[in-house]
Amino acid sequence: MLSDPREVLTRPSPPPDATVSYGDHPDQCADLRLPAGDGPPRPLVVVVHGGFWRVEYDRTHTGPMAAALAALGHPVAQIEYRRTGGPGGGRPHTLTDVRAGIAALPGLAAAALPGRVAQVPPILVGHSAGGHLALYVAAHAPETVGGVLALAPVADLAQAYRLDLDGGAVAALLGGGPDDVPDRYAATDPSALVPIRSRTVVIHGNRDAQVPIAISRSWVAADRAAGGTATLVELPECEHFGLIAPGSAAWPRVVEALLSLHDDLPGIDAASPSR
Repeated sequence: MLSDPREVLTRPSPPPDATVSYGDHPDQCADLRLPAGDGPPRPLVVVVHGGFWRVEYDRTHTGPMAAALAALGHPVAQIEYRRTGGPGGGRPHTLTDVRAGIAALPGLAAAALPGRVAQVPPILVGHSAGGHLALYVAAHAPETVGGVLALAPVADLAQAYRLDLDGGAVAALLGGGPDDVPDRYAATDPSALVPIRSRTVVIHGNRDAQVPIAISRSWVAADRAAGGTATLVELPECEHFGLIAPGSAAWPRVVEALLSLHDDLPGIDAASPSR
């Protein structure tokens, strides 16, 4: 474990190779990173950051993670989106931004990184609230998603509201609780959207104090009961932030799961530059 798990949130990383916009708002953008080496085009990996959808947290804290994934040979995009507490943040724009960005990013990245991005749906790597957003997009627009790696996702918004995670974060996103705005939960809560058709792997640490592992356990069970194929990897002695920290004890399991999703894509050579 890291001596200070939250250190990853401020850890420096190399600057991105390019930044593209998928809309007119300043937050409708993504940082791109070239894959290491000179291999063939590979599926884009889209990192969807967490931070409980709040404006205080942006994509920069996923820089070390994105750089590490690019070093493995993957083109990487760190998507930004409007967040609660900022102009236009919360429902619906937080949700529609990510959905629109993920649909547009393979083409935008291919133009910015010529010859490096395969024109297939991207693999989504979402952490915490970003895991929620990745599952939301996979449920509503599965044709735009090649696979989902959900790291400690907020996969049950109603339960997260009842637990008051991060002091009202879900109410800030949706404008109330499940009894106040049930239609909004029905449309956005992954627990109401099973099964997820995209290949999905969930990784969660059993010492997570920000998002209880019980949320992932119940969501994966619900997905499988509904006919889905989601799998859960539980990591002992792992807290919330080690999942996005290259060099942590959890990081090799994150890489292993990503490679399994990459190799499952149709028409993709299973030989990865990281193998």
